[in-house]
Amino acid sequence: MKISDGFDARRLRPKGPRNWRFRIAAACSALLAAFGVLLAMAGAASLLGHPPALGELNASPAGAAVVLGLGLFLLYAGVALWRRCRRRMRQPSGLNMAPHLMKKHD
Repeated sequence: MKISDGFDARRLRPKGPRNWRFRIAAACSALLAAFGVLLAMAGAASLLGHPPALGELNASPAGAAVVLGLGLFLLYAGVALWRRCRRRMRQPSGLNMAPHLMKKHD
């Protein structure tokens, strides 16, 4: 039987999942981490005695410590969220097999 001219083998393959929301979330979390780095640097600079980078917000040592802590927290949260999004993007979305059917690696 001859295949007609309108046959396209790409139609038979399943399309990959659209993971735009994970890409957008990864980009936002990278921005969050970058903002955390900038806040941590401003807080550390203020604690080390350089002129305050954020004006009156971190003029005192207590305010500078709060800005440093907030910056480190935002950095940690941004990196953790970015890693989670990257892991989800790389995760295969095919059929899941039962563990006893998988090949055993010793």
